[in-house]
Amino acid sequence: MTTSDRLLLLLLAAVWGSSFLFMRVAAPELGAFVLIEIRLVVAAVVLLLWLAARGGLRTLVGNAGKLALLGAINSAVPFTLFAFATLSLTAGMASVLNATTPLWAAAIGFVWLRDRLAPHKVVGLLIGFAGVLVLVAHKLGDSSDVMAVLAGLAAAGCYGVSSHFTRLRFVGLPPMTIAAGSLLAASVLLLPFALATLPAEVPSLRAVLCGIVLGVLCTGLAYVWYFRLLGSVGPARAITVTYLVPVFGVLWGVVFLDEPFTWRMVLGASIVLAGTMLVVRGKKSPVPSR
Repeated sequence: MTTSDRLLLLLLAAVWGSSFLFMRVAAPELGAFVLIEIRLVVAAVVLLLWLAARGGLRTLVGNAGKLALLGAINSAVPFTLFAFATLSLTAGMASVLNATTPLWAAAIGFVWLRDRLAPHKVVGLLIGFAGVLVLVAHKLGDSSDVMAVLAGLAAAGCYGVSSHFTRLRFVGLPPMTIAAGSLLAASVLLLPFALATLPAEVPSLRAVLCGIVLGVLCTGLAYVWYFRLLGSVGPARAITVTYLVPVFGVLWGVVFLDEPFTWRMVLGASIVLAGTMLVVRGKKSPVPSR
């Protein structure tokens, strides 16, 4: 891995980690549906322009149905669930819940596709979800916090489902076509919900800018960088971004939102990441956290 690859890996982790910060800031004003609709529309435009510049728009034709389903389970639903979660949870905690994505992917692969789970992966699953319990145990007495935690875990589970769906149904289709098409479909699917939940008051410029940054930086450009990194260093190294995203998620929350930095957070996150490392060891196809 070259120095430029390492810098790109850190940049991608920092950007994906910051997405929870922007959601934490903007979701209370805009609401989950409106915020994510802004994110999806802006990201779709960025990636469609990227495809158009390379003559790749024709690859979208003939895959609308599959892309719509993928857009729902990989973007519209999980993005909205995480935005809802950040109404109650800190940005740091939401980013750690996001890091359970590989755990869900392994568990769903076992149940759905009968993928074999090696002993070390079973141990990793048990360790990872035990870490979640350590992380959120103090939140279980408040119903709104419980719903937020469940929303974050469900969002990570959606990513786990979408990783297998993509592998099964999109063989041979360029990754950036999949990303652009699914984001466009997701924006269309979510539009009625966004229109039905428009905020009663005109939102602040800060909230709107957070939504735009989520779309341009944390989604559109982040996908371009991720697939560039994947092509440069391969899946085994690219997946290390999974371990770095929660580090930046916690860091940005502490620095910019004055979120608490507790030993429970450190311990829970460490256990989750230890379990994730066991689960993804030897994995051929990465499941990016975003």
